[in-house]
Parts: sequence; C-alpha cells; structure tokens
Amino acid sequence: MGILQAIPENLHRMEVEGQPLWFHIPTTSLFAPDALSEELLALAGREEGLDSRALPGHLTHQVSSDDIQERLLQLKALKLITDGVVQAYNPSVKVEQFPLSTVVLNVNTGCNLSCSYCYKEDLDNPRDGKKMELATAQASIEMMLREAPQRDRYNIVFFGGEPLSNMPLIRQVVDWAEARIHGLGKAVDFTLTTNATLLSEEKIAFFDAHRFGLTVSMDGPKAVHDKNRIAVNGQGTYDLVAKRIKPLLASYRSRPVGARVTLTRGITDVIGIHDHLVNELGFAEAGFAPVTSGDMADYNLTSDELKQVFDGMVELGERAVAAAIQGRDIGFGNFNQLLTDLWEGRSKAVPCGAGLGLVSVDHAGDVHLCHRFTGSEMPTFGSVQEGLDHAGLKQFIEARSDRTERGCSNCRIRNLCSGGCYHESYARYGDPMTPTYHYCDLMRDWVDFGIQAYARILRHNPDFLDGPLAGRQTA
Repeated sequence: MGILQAIPENLHRMEVEGQPLWFHIPTTSLFAPDALSEELLALAGREEGLDSRALPGHLTHQVSSDDIQERLLQLKALKLITDGVVQAYNPSVKVEQFPLSTVVLNVNTGCNLSCSYCYKEDLDNPRDGKKMELATAQASIEMMLREAPQRDRYNIVFFGGEPLSNMPLIRQVVDWAEARIHGLGKAVDFTLTTNATLLSEEKIAFFDAHRFGLTVSMDGPKAVHDKNRIAVNGQGTYDLVAKRIKPLLASYRSRPVGARVTLTRGITDVIGIHDHLVNELGFAEAGFAPVTSGDMADYNLTSDELKQVFDGMVELGERAVAAAIQGRDIGFGNFNQLLTDLWEGRSKAVPCGAGLGLVSVDHAGDVHLCHRFTGSEMPTFGSVQEGLDHAGLKQFIEARSDRTERGCSNCRIRNLCSGGCYHESYARYGDPMTPTYHYCDLMRDWVDFGIQAYARILRHNPDFLDGPLAGRQTA
C-alpha cells in the first residue's frame, strides 16, 4: 500500500467514561477502537505518514504482520487512511426516482389563532380560509401511489392553518384513503398537527379509531403559551387548549401524543416547559423548535438566548440519559430523535425527505417541497393535476446536496445535519441552498453530546435502544 495518510475529516475521536470512541463521519457509525487501530491511525496522521512496507518494530512485537496488514485494509475500507489523495468522503446525490411515502394535505389556509410568530405565508382568518376539495386530496394521494407503487405503507398528513377547521374533508379523506390503499393490500397512517382549540371528544374518538398520530402545538405554562399563541380576538388560548387536551391525554390509546414547542425571544426555559407539558399535563413527548429566522426579527432568539436553549437541552438530555440507563423515557423529543439517528446509523446526503419521500400540496393542488413553503415565493414543483415536476425537483435536490463549496465538506456532522432545513435557510438567508450557518457550532456541540449519551446508554443499558426508543418509532 505504500505511504499511508490519515483522513482526519472522516473521523471524530472522542472519549466516553475514559474509553476511546470513534465517530465514523461518512456512515455516522460508532466504533470502540482497540489499541492497534488507535496507534496505526496516529502514525498515519503524522506529516510523513505511515510506510506500510516499513512498520515500526514495536508493532510487530505485539501482533503479526498479517494482522497489521489486515487492520490497515480495514482502515482504508473505512476511508480513514489512504495511499492516494487525502480528501473527505462526500457522496453526491443523483436523483432518479421520487419514492413518496408521505403527502401533506394543507386542508385549509384559515386558522382561528393569530400566533405572533407564525411562519405560514398563506394564512387566512377563519372566514376567508381557502379549503381543499376532496378531489384535490384524492389526486394528491393518487400522485403518491403513482410515484411509489413499491411502498407497503403510506402516510397522509393533515395540515393548515388549523386542519380541524376542515374536519368534514378529513373524514372523507380517511374513509376514501383507507378503502383505496387497503384495497391495494397496503397500509396507511394518518398524522395531524393541531392547536387543539377545536378538539372534541367525538373527534378524539374518530382519531383514535383510525390510529392518528397527533401533535399539539403548545408552548408551555400559561404565561409562556399566552405570550404568542393568541386567538384572533387577541386573547391567550392556554386555558382553552388545556381544557381541550385533557380528555385527549386521558383517553387516547392508539399512539403517543406529543407537544411541539416554539421557542421565541425571551423564552428559553427548556426544562421548565418540558416539565409542565410532560410531567404536569401528560404529553408523551415534547419537542422544541427554536425560532432564529422568522420574518419578524423581534421574535428570533438572540445568539445568547440560542446558547441558553442548547445548554438547557443538554441539561435535559443528561436527565434523559440517567432515565434511559434505568429503562425510562422522559419524553424529550429532540434527544430521542438524535438517539434514533445514531442508533439507525443514518447518513444523510439531504437534511430531510422533502421533495423525495415527502411533498406538500396546497388547497389548489400545487406541489411544494414541504408544508412550510406553501404560500411562499419559492417555485412550486408541479401539481396534482399535471404531476410532479421531476426535473425541477431533481435539479434542486442535487444542487442542495452538493456542499463542497459551502463550508460543509470537513464538518464532522455533515451527514447528520446535511446543511440544515431548507425553509430555515430560505427564511434566514433568502436562499434554500445556503446551509444554516447560524446553527453550526451549537449543532456540533449538540451532536457531540448525543454521541456521548448514546455510548453511555449502549454501555449501561442497551435494551433501552431496542425497547423504549424503538417503541417510540413504531407506536
């Protein structure tokens, strides 16, 4: 093999509880290296490299030359050493198919709330809301079936505005989609995000009967929630939401119900909010979405506040680790998602499934990358009447996945972050092609924490990863 050089851009070395741990960046895999691997890689990392034909004598005293050569071949296969040009491993994306598994139906642009931070550019008051017709919803689902006939399971997401304001359509779609997709011998799941103000026991029973995955937008205790989540009359909505979710959380059995928390300027108490939503109200999980790129800058977290949020997430994550070692899940959504990514070894060339496994359809039938882009000035990608704009989606995704000139090539989380959310980039920089640079350092620290947390759980209670964590995904 000649002179071997290390490829430091493909490995992030850490220590967990005094033991070395390798995070293999190209595959997001974790390895517990032995002394020989550590020493060989260190030698290859010197300026002069490692001459595989003249290995240091002390190595051969410990192991045979055949063992050393075999180990070098393994390190080379992992792209941790090379006898050629040293470069990071960045797989390019070539899109040939659009295997949709999820379609997001924006069933109404109207919403009975007037949340101060809302990103939806097509939002209307309840009276002026534009409702999707059944024919458009059916055409959306048929488009998904055409694009991915090989799928065994599909997901239909109801979104708005407030989706419960078009409940008649939701009922019609569920009845039609179950007959259509079950008739193909396939499964269908339904997902819905709601502000909960229009919930009733009858609707809860319907969702339970059809195994809906439900997420409630709720920002925490009354003083926090009422700061931004207000009705069109300007009144806070905490009391109404708390009343509506009480029977939901008491009786819903199909799937765990989660809360989605939006963190805006002045709101950084991750631990207190989580405690209220999960331990006091009874949500199965709470996930946090910090606002850093909204159209109204007054709602964006400052740099110091964003640091406070991530510090709070790490502190809450430590509690989650301690609980996981005892076999318990405390319901911290961001932490559980990071653990899942590491557990499954997800190596992502794109940040999410938008435009590949998922598209969003607005009330008129136009196709968007995801629900966050409906109503924006971003170009659409076809329609349910004419079909997907394959060429446009292919060009966008392939161009966005190429991050060689965007500062991502040597980043250790490049295959977990993958440049960040398209809409976050669009809102922050006016360009969905620009990586979310304002998150970079904090995201690297968050992933480092996640790697250490994962390794500790794996070491002390590996059953948690196959039990509570896996159950979260399949419930």
